[in-house]
Amino acid sequence: MATTWKLLLNESITDPDDIARAFGLDLESTKRVSEAYPVKINPYFLKLAQDNSKALSRQVVPDIDELSPRNTSCPQDPIMEEAYSPVANLTHRYHDRVLFLISDTCPVHCRFCTRKRKVGKGLTVTDDTIREGIEYIRGKPEIRDVLLSGGDPLLLEDDKLEGILDSIRQITHVEVIRVGTRVPGTLPQRVDEKLARMLSRFHPLYIHTHFNHPAEIALESSKACRILADAGIPLSSQTVLLAGINDDTDTLEALFRSLLSMRVRPYYLFQSDMVRGSEHFRTPIERGIQLIDALRSCTSEMALPKFAVDLPEGKGKVVLDSGHLEDGGKGELMITTLEGEKVKYPNPK
Repeated sequence: MATTWKLLLNESITDPDDIARAFGLDLESTKRVSEAYPVKINPYFLKLAQDNSKALSRQVVPDIDELSPRNTSCPQDPIMEEAYSPVANLTHRYHDRVLFLISDTCPVHCRFCTRKRKVGKGLTVTDDTIREGIEYIRGKPEIRDVLLSGGDPLLLEDDKLEGILDSIRQITHVEVIRVGTRVPGTLPQRVDEKLARMLSRFHPLYIHTHFNHPAEIALESSKACRILADAGIPLSSQTVLLAGINDDTDTLEALFRSLLSMRVRPYYLFQSDMVRGSEHFRTPIERGIQLIDALRSCTSEMALPKFAVDLPEGKGKVVLDSGHLEDGGKGELMITTLEGEKVKYPNPK
């Protein structure tokens, strides 16, 4: 199993020529986009995307719209991870928890990624950055919750990941470890019983995975989630609302019901971040609220995630309903944070 996932990862297509041939794209446009935002698609997800609708290919295939003027006006770091980064690859935005990047490799490069500015071109994780991050956590007794991300933490070798988890678990004030990963849906061959047993040593440990469309749920991804769930690891999905991919009730209903059948709890439906190069994926805030309201009438609360937005300028995450919104004029909304601050939010058309 280990050999299989490593081979798949090593055989990922990253060359614009190969991408253009695989999807029948204009080569020059593909090259232009790939120079700005690198591309990576492993063979498993490539086949899945080619066998299914554009809902999968649009998530990973370069699009000339990434370079359009409306995209270049968006910030590179929309939620200001760098501004709240006391040491490299660690963000301490909330008092009791941190985001800790421990991998610089992904199974695919999502075109809407919040770290589009870094993944594949500027994100570097080393033994030194990991050591500095662990020391920072150790020195901050208020930190009780550590979210591991990257890149993708599950693309680390078992022993490397185990060493990091062991170091964090030895910090007495850390109560909860969470792992953010897209591996179960995009490179499920990585997940086996050996990995699951190792992860289960560090309970309470939670996995936040990421599925955006029902076509991502195949036999392989179902097996990966089953292995993790059987090891006693709670699984949740943080879905991103993406225009033209999953911004309709039928698609989301099918996705969330399928996730529950795999013992993955739909946790968040995220408004797509204001990331430079991905403005074309954003939907109006009102659309997300409408979709959740529509889903509430046709499915159980178990299958209903919270609709949330990560506000610009590092203002934090807000779970949205119509009560949080006011018309700010000029195409903007005013969104009220948990602290009661009103923040301007540019609402997509």
